Amino acid sequence: MGDPVEVYMGMASGKMLRVFGVALITVTLIGAPLQAPTYTKNIAPLLAERCGMCHVAGGSAPFSLLTYADAKRHATEIATATRTRYMPPWKADPENGPFVGQHPLTDDEIERIQQWVAGGAIEGEAGDARASTVPPYQSSGWRLGPPDLIVTLPQAYSLQAEGTDVFRVFVLPVPIAKTRFVRGFEFRPGNSRVVHHANIRLDKTSASRALDEADPEPGYSGLIARSAGYPEGHFLGWTPGQVSPLLSKELSWQLDPHTDLVIETHMQPSGSRERVQPSIGLYFSDTRPTRTPAMLRLSRQNIDIPAGDSQYIVTDSYVLPVDVDVVAVQPHAHYRGRDILGEATLPDGTTQRLIHIADWDFRWQHVFRFEQPLHLPNGTTLSMRWVYDNSPNNPRNPERPPKRARWGQHSSDEMGDLWIQVLTRNEADLVTLTRDFRAKAAAEDVKGYEAEIERHSHDTGLHDDVALLYLEIGRPGAAVAHFEKSLALKGRSAPAHYNLGTALSSAGRLDEAVEQFRHATQIDPKYANAHNNLGSVLLAQGKRDEALHEYREAARLRPQSASALQNLSWVLATGRNPSPRDIDEAVDAAERAAGLTGRRDARGLDVLAAAYAAAGEFNRAQDVAAAALRLGPDDPLATEIRQRLELYRHRRRYISPDPTKRE
Repeated sequence: MGDPVEVYMGMASGKMLRVFGVALITVTLIGAPLQAPTYTKNIAPLLAERCGMCHVAGGSAPFSLLTYADAKRHATEIATATRTRYMPPWKADPENGPFVGQHPLTDDEIERIQQWVAGGAIEGEAGDARASTVPPYQSSGWRLGPPDLIVTLPQAYSLQAEGTDVFRVFVLPVPIAKTRFVRGFEFRPGNSRVVHHANIRLDKTSASRALDEADPEPGYSGLIARSAGYPEGHFLGWTPGQVSPLLSKELSWQLDPHTDLVIETHMQPSGSRERVQPSIGLYFSDTRPTRTPAMLRLSRQNIDIPAGDSQYIVTDSYVLPVDVDVVAVQPHAHYRGRDILGEATLPDGTTQRLIHIADWDFRWQHVFRFEQPLHLPNGTTLSMRWVYDNSPNNPRNPERPPKRARWGQHSSDEMGDLWIQVLTRNEADLVTLTRDFRAKAAAEDVKGYEAEIERHSHDTGLHDDVALLYLEIGRPGAAVAHFEKSLALKGRSAPAHYNLGTALSSAGRLDEAVEQFRHATQIDPKYANAHNNLGSVLLAQGKRDEALHEYREAARLRPQSASALQNLSWVLATGRNPSPRDIDEAVDAAERAAGLTGRRDARGLDVLAAAYAAAGEFNRAQDVAAAALRLGPDDPLATEIRQRLELYRHRRRYISPDPTKRE
């Protein structure tokens, strides 16, 4: 092209632009002036759609933006926040996903807001207002509509005016008389000025309630009880503006009677004493779910960031043993996290990005749910990489000057997780994936607990929890050491002796295990589990009659214990010379146990088959053994069940070998 050419048109005013090397002047034609954006026509629809979920009366944002007066009052803030893309918050790379709710403001929309503010934030004509200026949820106050059940903290918590962030665990009993299936939930923080985020778990035991009751104020401070967990395969969390859409009925999760909602709440003092009273709205389905997701967590719990380190990196990976569809991802770290990358490397070497956040902000955590599930084949490697900045240059660093930061559950500590929610093709694949991944997760959790124990060595709960993890990953010696420490701290305690006895029996130290179980039953003669486990150790020592006595006592004390009934039936049915009375008792105990488990427990059906065979009912024994194999064809017990099935086909019952004699 030649030299730039100035092009003049009849105009009132204009400014110079260069397009393909040619200088043009933008113009406003006389008689047809360009109209400045107005609130009613151009801005209200944007604020309602992109900001209204938080900036609404009673919402999670500090002020509403759903009236002209409110919007004009905050016009300068709106212009700055949108121009810098600080608002509306969307931390993931725009190329990721697409995710549900992924609709940040476009460049044109941001420019429209800037023009509106620069032009004086004009209201415009009332007739230009659109229906979208009033969010559909504003009338009911619940974005998903009126809930089927609302559960509220009975007494408000009083948050201190000053100081550091506060983590408080609130326990809300759920008043339901029968099992319900939950399609969705909506969390209301109870004070949006100070509640930063919340994680919600379920506890079917009384453990969380006991911790709450031991604290004179509503809720309690400290770690979540190990008995409190997420529904199988589901995220339950809240950040400002986040409400997950209702699940399809096939993916709802189960909520049983006598379950507590356990809310771990992160609060930030405002300078004034504040009342916090959260509530949760639950939305039920009338049908039982037919599919269960799996939750995978890539994680590192040995994080140890030196003071001043601006490029501390942790990584983790996992190879999928089955095909999956990725439904959602959720990264999690604290204030020093700066960059998170999650990827999937397929068996052919190609890479699919799950999520990338280049400017992580602890204040804006989110569950990123794919609009369409991402399919990943068996053999795919899931990976994460977290980068941390523990230097003075990190404006979000909670320590000034920076200090060493280690893994921990408080916000002043650090974490590094990438949660990945997936669906498998069938239930068998779900079992395979869950079993395979659990071993990895438990090994990583051990590191976290050991880090906590270094700082809180007299916390018996930590010792008990990590001991259970050591048992799970096949390290009973380490479990014994932690249960011994717990017993020393607790003193005379039937559960502490019982726990130590369980670990000792797993370690093969049977005489010591018997001693601990007997201590437990002496302290609490009604301790059914201790009688049950004592019976198992005595049986392993070849003391059948003593074992039978303990099993009978366990079944008497807990007639609804499937495990005690199964153990009792097994000893009676598989002895060398059972009496007719023994056989009748064995069949009765096995049938009761099978009923308690809904005939969905492979071990229970194996026991029932053995009892039927002892009674000479070999056809029934074959049918039941075959049903057990259908439940778990890949179960470790399956080989033994097949061998016993062959005996039943030849009209022979199964006789347990003498444990004191080598084959």
